[in-house]
Amino acid sequence: MAYTHYTEIPADVAERAARVRLVVFDVDGTLTDGRLWYAEDGRETKVFHVHDGLGLKSLQRNGVTVAIITARISHPVSLRAEELGIAHVYQGQKDKRACLTGLLEALGLAPEQAAFVGDDLPDLPAMGVAGLAVATANAHPWVAERAHWRTHRIGGYGAAREVADMILAAQGKAEAERDRWL
Repeated sequence: MAYTHYTEIPADVAERAARVRLVVFDVDGTLTDGRLWYAEDGRETKVFHVHDGLGLKSLQRNGVTVAIITARISHPVSLRAEELGIAHVYQGQKDKRACLTGLLEALGLAPEQAAFVGDDLPDLPAMGVAGLAVATANAHPWVAERAHWRTHRIGGYGAAREVADMILAAQGKAEAERDRWL
């Protein structure tokens, strides 16, 4: 049975997604809901959705490199990335475009082979480099209007999984990913 969940992907978005070999995610508002949580002792905590994690692992299993580029520095991000086997984690990045460009060069990839998923203004420069720019449902309107595709789910609540599923569907790998669980 064909994977029908993403039959409404515009043809130009599906074409862009089919070329993707690297998916880069912002963190706050994209992999999380964007709220910052601090414990009494000042330690920062974050909440990540398990569906997103499985989506990121699915991308990796299907030959798509996953990376994180975020402006903030957070120990919970390092822990989650390690847990998911994400080797390319760039925290404290004020210039996300330069970071993405450097990563593309290091991996020997062209910009059209990258997707960048973001939600707010600091993500715009990197989104402008990527061949597939994705905004989460909770993205700032200026970001959403510059994205090639927008998720239905908000950051931290399955948006990253939605991106992963869409890319795998565009690459004809979604059914095999589903079937590995049957």
